[in-house]
Amino acid sequence: MPIRRSAPRALSLPRRSLHLPSTVSRRTVLRGAAGAGALSAMGGLAACGGDSGAGSGSITLGSRSGDEAPRQAEDAAIAAFTEQSGIEVEANVSDNETFQESINSYLQGDPDDVFTWFAGFRARFFDDQGLIGDLSDVWEDIGGGYSDAFRDASSNGDKQIVVPVSNYPWAIFYRRSVFEENGWDIPETLDDFVALCEEVQGAGLTPVALGDQDGWPAMGTFDILNMRINGYDFHIELMAGEREWDSPEVGAVFEQWAELLPFHQEDPNGRTWQEAAQSLLNRESAMYLLGLFVGEQFPEEERGDLDFFAFPEIDPAIGAGDLDAPIDGYMMPASPANEEGAKEFLRFMGSAEAQDILIEASPNSIAAHNDADTSGYTELQNKAVEIIANATGIAQFLDRDTRPDFASTVVIPTFQAFLNNPDDIDTILSDLQAGKERIFTGGES
Repeated sequence: MPIRRSAPRALSLPRRSLHLPSTVSRRTVLRGAAGAGALSAMGGLAACGGDSGAGSGSITLGSRSGDEAPRQAEDAAIAAFTEQSGIEVEANVSDNETFQESINSYLQGDPDDVFTWFAGFRARFFDDQGLIGDLSDVWEDIGGGYSDAFRDASSNGDKQIVVPVSNYPWAIFYRRSVFEENGWDIPETLDDFVALCEEVQGAGLTPVALGDQDGWPAMGTFDILNMRINGYDFHIELMAGEREWDSPEVGAVFEQWAELLPFHQEDPNGRTWQEAAQSLLNRESAMYLLGLFVGEQFPEEERGDLDFFAFPEIDPAIGAGDLDAPIDGYMMPASPANEEGAKEFLRFMGSAEAQDILIEASPNSIAAHNDADTSGYTELQNKAVEIIANATGIAQFLDRDTRPDFASTVVIPTFQAFLNNPDDIDTILSDLQAGKERIFTGGES
């Protein structure tokens, strides 16, 4: 399968585009796309839509699939789309962190025809600024394949703005063999969890892996503690700026977090999430609170040893049914260079066929489409389907449930400061509250 790449322009990312003969088989698509992903490079995010030459036969895609597994999966889906439609897709690829931190300026510049993003508050925030295209007509074609919950998460009022392709739960991951060898049981309450952590330390392992160099992984710990201590509704209202960050309720979250930090890897701000995952793989850490994508760091032959459990109950009145289960998908900017081609691509990505290709190539999430083929799901994927189906409340993750400027300029540095010095919670709370008042009340963007 021939692959063409345009040369990177100044301040642009390396780009990938897949060109396929009309008779190429799906096996060839997957093999060739993997080769394309292996050759793709990563760099800083740049808006590339306006001068890309996109016309009736091509579109550009702003992609955050910088890591190898999601990049190969996306390349496989792109290849299949090009085979069917004849529309070439040129992808502007960034690592996830760079993409998220640059998204505001990206959308206000000259963005690609379509881009990868998430459902939730953050998607609606950009739509309220007039930066997002209306996909309601796309949903007229694909909507029958989605539950009402997915439609609601992908909408801003009556307007659909996201095409969801997958989601995944955040939970505590562990290696079955390590737990079996040590006779450790799955904890059901916080007291059980603390007792387990003490046993793990006694066995010479770090109880919980943690790598927060990129700023977002620790958000998952805050999310789950807040939902377990204060409940789902309080958490969502806090994210929306409707609650106070210096309240006793939030203080209780940080106090509990500070008590649990000694069970985590030291110096988490100097470690990436991938490095933390390697400690779980290498049996140096016993557990890891992360999303299902942790499986990307496990060789295929080792993934069968990976399992998870929901973060245990803290308050019996609240229970342990709430969780983060972010929805990943695709969006279109308000004025794409090739709207017709963009919507054709989005219709394809909203199909069961496209999501089967994505999940087959990278089985570290579950498909959003009702008709996706689940017969090849691993035991871990089936367990993920079950925990999401039985959840009492589903959050999208902190940096998707709140304003992007608040997440990036207030939450990330303040959480990292807490990880460095968990003894001064009063300062942490006052800094978060001051940032909330400045951004939510002051109207920063």
